[in-house]
Amino acid sequence: MAENMDPPKNEGTCDETATNGEKNATEGSSTAQTKIGPADDLEEQPSTSQQGAIGGADDGGKDKKKKKKKKKKGDGASGGASGGVDQIDARLSQNPQISMSKLKAAMELFVPQGPAKNMDEAKKKTYNFWETQPVPSLEETVSVEVNKAVEADKTDIRKEPYSLPQGFSWDTLDIHSEVELRELYNLLNENYVEDDDNMFRFDYSAEFLQWALTPPGWLREWHCTVRVDANKKLVGFISAVPARIKVNGKIVRMVEINFLCVHKKLRSKRVAPVLIREITRRVHLQGIFQAVYTAGVVLPKPVSTCRYWHRSLNPKKLVEVKFSHIGRNMTLQRTIKLYKLPEETKTPGLRPIQPQDMEKCHKLLSDYLDKFKLAPVFDLEEFKHWFTPRPNIVSAYVAEVDGVLTDMISFYTLPSSIMHHPVHKQLKAAYAFYNVTTRSTWETLMLDALTLAKQEDFDVFNALDLMDNKEFLEKLKFGIGDGNLQYYIYNWICPTMKPQEIGLVLQ
Repeated sequence: MAENMDPPKNEGTCDETATNGEKNATEGSSTAQTKIGPADDLEEQPSTSQQGAIGGADDGGKDKKKKKKKKKKGDGASGGASGGVDQIDARLSQNPQISMSKLKAAMELFVPQGPAKNMDEAKKKTYNFWETQPVPSLEETVSVEVNKAVEADKTDIRKEPYSLPQGFSWDTLDIHSEVELRELYNLLNENYVEDDDNMFRFDYSAEFLQWALTPPGWLREWHCTVRVDANKKLVGFISAVPARIKVNGKIVRMVEINFLCVHKKLRSKRVAPVLIREITRRVHLQGIFQAVYTAGVVLPKPVSTCRYWHRSLNPKKLVEVKFSHIGRNMTLQRTIKLYKLPEETKTPGLRPIQPQDMEKCHKLLSDYLDKFKLAPVFDLEEFKHWFTPRPNIVSAYVAEVDGVLTDMISFYTLPSSIMHHPVHKQLKAAYAFYNVTTRSTWETLMLDALTLAKQEDFDVFNALDLMDNKEFLEKLKFGIGDGNLQYYIYNWICPTMKPQEIGLVLQ
């Protein structure tokens, strides 16, 4: 993106007793691995686990600078905190009898009102909603041996759905109905996460949504929708999918909350918090009380903070749509030459994954993920679902030498709509999924991943700085993005983890 967009992918389900669930997410999604929008504290912004994922980097490898907006004179909300304190000090010196209530009100004018993008901003905010939830506070220090639920599992769970504003009602999406799937696609395409400059918007395909929302064990009632009573128009959505997540050696049943989206015209009606509470209630009814989710904003309390990196595959197009720009002392032709990739892959025995590879490749990935503090635990059927190649959804490759699978590459497809451009309408982005090497170097293997993505006509390749990705990001000319992606676990408390200790990727 011109500015990084993380999806909502999407942030934990939220119910006073419940599991939870922005893109991205989020600029997006998730209880077990997702993006979901957190409600009050996100001011009804749709969530996604991919926030920061769309933000572009310079072709010179430096962060893209944001244009500064001129502040209006006397605009307290946008004024600096230090300026606000100076003004208040002046008022106090003029009138020492000023009341504490007035002083408090004056101070609140200088607290940032938008979502917090970093910990410093977050500590200046109040989180009325999250303070009612079983999550650690931002100030809480967690000792190294702590690894447990914040609250015990609930036995008394609300049976009735939460109340919606008048004129709206609950429904459940039929993911196998072409009509309803198209409705969901349209809702997300028109109302889901955009970058800060409103230049790019995630464009999940109907086929991608079906793949993401129907892993083994999925439940229809976890595809929760809100419709207008008068015309049955779909105006809100949130989802959960099951997953098993290993946290510091302990395997926990969770859900992934994803694709929280509310129609733009309804943001003032506070539908998002009710959606989150309702999906939490439905998840609790199935005996699940934990969730993992991601967001591009800071909420109480991240278990880890990762950063998206971007590698140009089609630099000319990326420059034309202002996803990235040409660095100093560079020309377009020199930029194209800088990012030129080999015509062929180099890893011996590299080929698309086949059905007969699934069992061996499942073990290869499971053994690799075992070293991380936060990682999914896939059974064989889940592995087949997530890594069977599907055109324009997910790609997977293995390297076989003398009958032994030594390496694995996978990436998924998430295009973005390009708004307001006369020629280009879509940016095709590949996202690093799960990659393993036991024989090649990371640099060689992921150079092959870039080559394969280029052969599949992707414009950019995105990767987080988690797992072992730092081994290749700079070497392969990835540029650092301009947004962070926070990982959260709902109803769980444990020490903060470094990006390289995270082995979980949320779609």
